[in-house]
Amino acid sequence: MIAPPAEQWDIGDNMTSVTEFTLLGFPLGLRIQILLFGFFSLFCACTLLGNGLILGLIWLDSRLHTPMYFFLSHLAIVDIAYACNTVPQMLVNLLKPDKPISFAGCLTQTFLFLTFAVTECLLLVVMSYDQYVAICHPLRYSAIMNWRVCITLVLTSWTIGVLLSLIDLMLLLPLPFCRFQKINHFFCEIMAVLKLACVDTHVNEIVVLAGAISVLVGPLSSTVISYMCILCAILRIQSGEGQRKAFSTCSSHLCVVGLFYGTAIIMYVGPRYGNPKEQKKYLLLFHSIFNPMLNPLIYSLRNLEVKNALKRVLGIERLMKRLWHPG
Repeated sequence: MIAPPAEQWDIGDNMTSVTEFTLLGFPLGLRIQILLFGFFSLFCACTLLGNGLILGLIWLDSRLHTPMYFFLSHLAIVDIAYACNTVPQMLVNLLKPDKPISFAGCLTQTFLFLTFAVTECLLLVVMSYDQYVAICHPLRYSAIMNWRVCITLVLTSWTIGVLLSLIDLMLLLPLPFCRFQKINHFFCEIMAVLKLACVDTHVNEIVVLAGAISVLVGPLSSTVISYMCILCAILRIQSGEGQRKAFSTCSSHLCVVGLFYGTAIIMYVGPRYGNPKEQKKYLLLFHSIFNPMLNPLIYSLRNLEVKNALKRVLGIERLMKRLWHPG
């Protein structure tokens, strides 16, 4: 009997029923890992506090019960979900690098991350369209952006996010994985997980890449077209005050769009120097921790309505009136 090739023996020996993975995270010294644990814990707390504050203001202040802030509230939910999905496991790994994550927990983390990423991308497009209607068709705004349309757009964004992620998950589940399950990442990123499979994963990688391109290129093109129309409409405004107000209306959202798509473009089509895998890991770290933390800061610092809502909720506006008009 002729023995099978050595590769077959290796694959057969290494294949096993996977129950857990080990996340390698950031291979640094113990002191640096403890320092990072403190920083990332602080960033996570700021993310939860900032986005929770945005949600609370929108809920409590009736003047913010508009389509724009309805979409913003869902963006805040996505940002909170990002932090809750990736940061806790990363903090655990910083203190206990050898602590594994279960197979089910890893796939759940992969599915949720993809869902939130796609949903955020589509919500940003919806918010761009809202800005376009508000500035280019102000007289028809209430008729176009009625609550039925707003709810439909949000539900569609979440549904597409879930369905696209389910496709990737269904293709990932049947794959056999090798025995030594060490993921070179700080969370179960789908491409890092696919590299551990004992079979060819080109189909999975093509599907993931095609989904990423479709989710990025289509929405980005729509966003660019919306803002080109917005810019043309703003330039047609005669008064300088009107132009400043229009720019103020969309500047916060434009900053958030720039952060999201800028990170994604650098990640997928940017120049590669040194170790591309490590570059992608740190870019995903920025996307998972810093973007969700910066979004509420951008909206609160650059948005007069949010500032005024915060003053009303805290009672500062009423206190100032009493100080200036004690009678």
